[in-house]
Amino acid sequence: MASRNAPVIQPQLDDLLDHLPAGVIVHGVDGRILNANRLACELIGMSVEQLKNKVSGKARPLLRADGTPLPPDELPVNVVLRTGSKVSEVILGIAELQPESVRWLICNAYPEFDSKGKLCRVIVCFTDCTAMKQAEQELQKSEERLRLILEGSTDAPWDYDLVKNEIYYSDRWWEMLGYRPGELGTDSSLWLDLAHPDDRPRVAGYWDNLLGSQQGTYSVEWRLRHHDGHYVPVLSRGLVTRDAAGKALRVSGTNTDLTEQKRAERRIYELAYYDHLTGLPNRRLLGEELDKALARSERTGRLGAVVFLDLDNFKLLNDTMGHDFGDMLLRQVAERLRHTLRHCDQLARLGGDEFVLVLEDLGEDPREAVLEAQHVLEKLLFTLGQPYYLDGRLFVSTPSIGVTLFDGAASGIETLLKQADLAMYRAKAEGRNTARFFDPRMQASAEYQARLERALREGLLDHQFVLFCQPQFSKEGRLVGAEVLLRWRRADGSLLGPTEFIGLAESSGMIVPLGQHVLEESCRALARWRGDHALGQLELAVNVSAHQLRSADFVARMVDILADTGAPPGKLCLELTESVFAENVADTIERMRALRSHGLHFSLDDFGTGYSSLAYLKRFPLTALKIDRSFVHDVHVNPDAVPIVKAIIALARTLKLDIVAEGVEHEAQRNFLVDGGCGTLQGYLLGRPMPIGDFERMYGSGGIANA
Repeated sequence: MASRNAPVIQPQLDDLLDHLPAGVIVHGVDGRILNANRLACELIGMSVEQLKNKVSGKARPLLRADGTPLPPDELPVNVVLRTGSKVSEVILGIAELQPESVRWLICNAYPEFDSKGKLCRVIVCFTDCTAMKQAEQELQKSEERLRLILEGSTDAPWDYDLVKNEIYYSDRWWEMLGYRPGELGTDSSLWLDLAHPDDRPRVAGYWDNLLGSQQGTYSVEWRLRHHDGHYVPVLSRGLVTRDAAGKALRVSGTNTDLTEQKRAERRIYELAYYDHLTGLPNRRLLGEELDKALARSERTGRLGAVVFLDLDNFKLLNDTMGHDFGDMLLRQVAERLRHTLRHCDQLARLGGDEFVLVLEDLGEDPREAVLEAQHVLEKLLFTLGQPYYLDGRLFVSTPSIGVTLFDGAASGIETLLKQADLAMYRAKAEGRNTARFFDPRMQASAEYQARLERALREGLLDHQFVLFCQPQFSKEGRLVGAEVLLRWRRADGSLLGPTEFIGLAESSGMIVPLGQHVLEESCRALARWRGDHALGQLELAVNVSAHQLRSADFVARMVDILADTGAPPGKLCLELTESVFAENVADTIERMRALRSHGLHFSLDDFGTGYSSLAYLKRFPLTALKIDRSFVHDVHVNPDAVPIVKAIIALARTLKLDIVAEGVEHEAQRNFLVDGGCGTLQGYLLGRPMPIGDFERMYGSGGIANA
């Protein structure tokens, strides 16, 4: 019966196989393919005729799940033939015709036995799982990327399941705090228990607000206690998973160690607000703190003071011993100031050797505040006046201190600093190593000086500075030269002498351009005089400041002026004061010798009042000495002045230098100097200073003096 029905049933079975959602291949006991359904042919890419009688694995190359070639003994059909047991859910790949394209299959292989229990066939079923395999591969790539990112990052992942009250701390989380993974357990409140006591209330409040809100992300900073006791600053960021009603179910995120960032922020802050040499606040931070101090003073009604402190002769230390010693002194001064001030006082270094102190809470009455401030000043003067040891060397330094009081925010910061600075300069002017309180008259004087400086600059641009000349005569009474004297004819018509503006010109840096102007005009005059029989014989003396002579380009400028004007160099005498001997002597001598090689002469002005010594006189290429008027003034009335003048004349003769005496105002003075051997005389007795044009008209060939 069965045999008669088999031909009828077989087509039905074949049709059923062709409609199965899986590929089916039937193998014989020799491993050769006996039959295959439609989907199997489609998945493998071969027809039934092409597949029949082929050995599995040779029809198309197969791959393991990891992409490596599948050995024949691992073929599911061969495993079943060898073991007689079924094989389940083996992942195989079939290389497609397109490069790097693989079709992935899930295979199951079943043994079929005959009535005697002998293996007669192997049925292999498989379904296409390419999409699932690709999804798995993408997931693996994503997981690998995440793993690499987390390994290369300092971030520490953590995850909190709020429903189950389970929390996960990653190994990196524990490592960040110096613990072994799980060393403190996995209690859900551990992260809050480790929080810094000052941060705990804030973070707990933030956590409660986060869970009760609808936020999907969070970001918060706090500090966690490290195993060794210090606290690690962290930034915690992540996501909050919520249900449809918005209830928080899970919080996942990472902790970032902010230690290096905080250290860098601190370094940036220190660079912006602190002096790198002494560690004291700088001008910027001082401004902020002083602003707060003014507000407190206004609120409490109690006075304070700004103290401006400058070290005496600090430049001399730098120049003679080097900047390293100067830096050592500044650091020691800063340290002494720290220990001298009260806890409530502020201290800053403005730069160089300038320090500023802010004293608060000095009292409600100005007299009380001054008295309290004086106590602090006395301590400062005493403390800073003690000897310093700089690299084993003993050094004494003293401060000059200026003080101004303030009583609230009405006083501007810059105004207070300026007032204290003015008071400090008054302390320097009155002997140094002392303190002075600001007086409004100082402000008036400073404002006048500022106006005068502006006018000085404008006057130079507007050619308000004019040359005067005072004649110089030989002992026989013959005109032999003149000295250029500068006057400032201001826009209002007033005429100022050099004593009223030269000091300001030197302190403001205007002395160099002003001196340049005088030299240019003087050389133009000498060039004009070449064509005059009388004036062409004269030597013109021009004062040159130490600032000018120390300029690196002074020689080049002087040579250019001579070339541009055509002035005869041998008729120009540059008068120097003894201050040129104070510093950079070698450079000064070199410049003087360079100019002497061009024919210029040098005279030492105001001799006997400064730094002169025989050694210097021998080294400098001088041609004349000029006796200071203070000695000349007394020779006819003060017997003590006589030997000094005689000694100067004798010295000049020994050194073969010409002698010029200035300030000759009486006949007795002239007679004494002539009898003593002085070669050239200058003073009101012989001729007053006059505008250079008047001098030329009076002493030129056609002038009154030669009529």
